[in-house]
Amino acid sequence: MIRTVRATQYVTALREGGSLPAIVTADDLGMYVLKFRGAGQGPLALVAELVAGEIGRALGLRVPELVFAEVDAALGRNEPDQEIRDLLKASAGKNLALDYLPGSTMFDPAAGDIADAQTASMAVWFDAFVMNVDRTPRNANLLCWHRKLYFIDHGAALFFHHNWQTAEQKAPGAFADVRHHILLPWATGMEEADAEARSRLNPVVFQEILAEAPDAWLGTDGSVAAVAARRAAYVEFFVRRLQASRNFVEEAIRARAELV
Repeated sequence: MIRTVRATQYVTALREGGSLPAIVTADDLGMYVLKFRGAGQGPLALVAELVAGEIGRALGLRVPELVFAEVDAALGRNEPDQEIRDLLKASAGKNLALDYLPGSTMFDPAAGDIADAQTASMAVWFDAFVMNVDRTPRNANLLCWHRKLYFIDHGAALFFHHNWQTAEQKAPGAFADVRHHILLPWATGMEEADAEARSRLNPVVFQEILAEAPDAWLGTDGSVAAVAARRAAYVEFFVRRLQASRNFVEEAIRARAELV
């Protein structure tokens, strides 16, 4: 179950893209990178962050702990930046945060960083499964911390949920963007990753993960029936995508063959 903390101090903004995540301290004395519900991408980005992140964790990948973070509108009252004050005001209430990894560095092959085949293969499988377009040399979203790789920033995954009419078509499809994956050169075990992933994921896992997503974030009218239907739609999508995993596995194998 995902814990809830209360943000107690706004430390600094991380000016990346339009989302303006921030480092905050919380009432459990921890430090977190907070993703705001009121940011331009809206609450669906937080749903993607939560759901994809927990699927990654279920696959055995290292994802920093995700927590719900309660934000008081007064948190940034002394912040001189009007944009940040407006963001905090728009995000009062429940937001999402991930454990801050002090001293971590972004994965960079140009600096000599490498990945083992098992981790790289599962990472490529995972990102193809959740259709994450943001694990590229341009935007790795992959941290090195104590010589281990940690997977962050999944708000750009699950793009089908911005237009549910495309979900049925997307579920069994390949993932052409896999050719840009930063770990693809090391992903020599895609077949093994597929078998492992299929043994770890199932409808119950998906249901448990979707149950964590707050009703208000799911983009429905808020009624019990609509929320239940939306959760079921996510689960159905993931089940269909898992059944068709061969399609994106073969795409990844082809892309790597062309790369190397």
